[in-house]
Amino acid sequence: MISREPTLERLAIAKDLLLTPFGLDESHLTRALSEIRAHRVDEADLYFQYTRSEGWSLEEGIVKTGSFSIDQGVGVRAVSGEKTAFAYSDDISEASLLDAAHTVRTISAAAQSARVKTSQAKIAMARSLYPGMDPIATLGSAEKISLLGKVETLARAKDPRVAQVMAGLASEYDVVLIARADGTLAADVRPLVRLSVTVIAEQGERREVGSSGGGGRFGLAYFDDACIKRYVDEAVHAALTNLESRPAPAGEMTVVLGPGWPGVLLHEAIGHGLEGDFNRKGSSAFAGRIGQRVAAKGVTVLDDGTIADRRGSLNVDDEGYASQRNVLIEDGILKGYIQDGMNARLMKTTPTGNGRRESYAHIPMPRMTNTYMLGGDKAPEEIVASITRGLYATNFGGGQVDITSGKFVFSASEAYWVENGKILYPVKGATIVGNGPDALTRVSLIGNDMRLDSGVGVCGKEGQSVPVGVGQPTLRIDGLTVGGTA
Repeated sequence: MISREPTLERLAIAKDLLLTPFGLDESHLTRALSEIRAHRVDEADLYFQYTRSEGWSLEEGIVKTGSFSIDQGVGVRAVSGEKTAFAYSDDISEASLLDAAHTVRTISAAAQSARVKTSQAKIAMARSLYPGMDPIATLGSAEKISLLGKVETLARAKDPRVAQVMAGLASEYDVVLIARADGTLAADVRPLVRLSVTVIAEQGERREVGSSGGGGRFGLAYFDDACIKRYVDEAVHAALTNLESRPAPAGEMTVVLGPGWPGVLLHEAIGHGLEGDFNRKGSSAFAGRIGQRVAAKGVTVLDDGTIADRRGSLNVDDEGYASQRNVLIEDGILKGYIQDGMNARLMKTTPTGNGRRESYAHIPMPRMTNTYMLGGDKAPEEIVASITRGLYATNFGGGQVDITSGKFVFSASEAYWVENGKILYPVKGATIVGNGPDALTRVSLIGNDMRLDSGVGVCGKEGQSVPVGVGQPTLRIDGLTVGGTA
């Protein structure tokens, strides 16, 4: 058997799913793009997508729901200056493709018509970061149900206070094909799986919740016995810890953030502020500050879409550009922003592989992939021991950020009160309030334990959701405001 180069293999899969069944080939794509470019536009593209999804959920010891869906369609876009015209259809056909092309070209209808020379077709450079598999097919239905049952059995066996167990298993097979007006043709085959575990523990009249889980761009075999046990242990530990929690003290204090998922604070409070659209419009607190110090020395922040098998990684972004490892802040100095094609053009720079969209029915915009801070040289135990009086937060729930001001509010789902370097007791109800750019300057100690999250992140922006990753080492930030219940 002769195997094809991965980029060509992905392109062949995309054509077989998204063009051939509907009587389309590359000549039809070229014709549609030529229709759009009959009037002058700066950019135009076609985005075909096929998505097959499956989900199972367990509650009260039984599988409560099972779902399966297939969605497919095409989005057609034209960009002129800052204006975008966009049309989409779940009917993939030559007629609907040309109809959408006629619709979006009106963005420049007032401009002079022009004869357009067809660009020579070229296949986009692409990475090979994950297998081009259908993860739904990597386990049978009986095995998936057995996996969820194993979660239930393990969790209840951990402690008699475990009153309820909920588990969910999700798989997605996503194939995209992108054709740009410059002749570029790109494709990606994106597997995505996730296992989630939620535990409710009871003690007297008190009930507390703990959760865990993870996933990435691979098959369901990743969730072996050791992995399932780890998720269950984490969820049960969190629930039982919260049963012993006390009201959180409030005030300005030192806050130490644990490694991994607490990087969601970095993602929200800083990452969104480094997206190109906000900076082009001048609405970000980081606008116009490239080359300036925006963080304490030692703070280096990256957005990296090239990490193998990660939830936020992409072989190519949703505009057909190869993903990149982008250094945003280096040793405290702002180095750059993350860009899609339109904002890069308007800011006279180059795309960074961060043009992302939720589906064919959405327009692309600059979005994060895997955003994290590099590690330092301090042992995490040393950082916790340095707290005279403050909070040690090891896990987070929800949060909000105002991009313009940089102000954020986050709730800690697992946190501990520390005095004189000793962890005294878990606390509940702690909210961390601050300003992203200001908080970066207050980083005083950086751990040597940088860790990425387990693969659960979903990022929302302007109504669109995409999978992302976050990460950081243990981090000490001085003078943050903690809102508590004590």
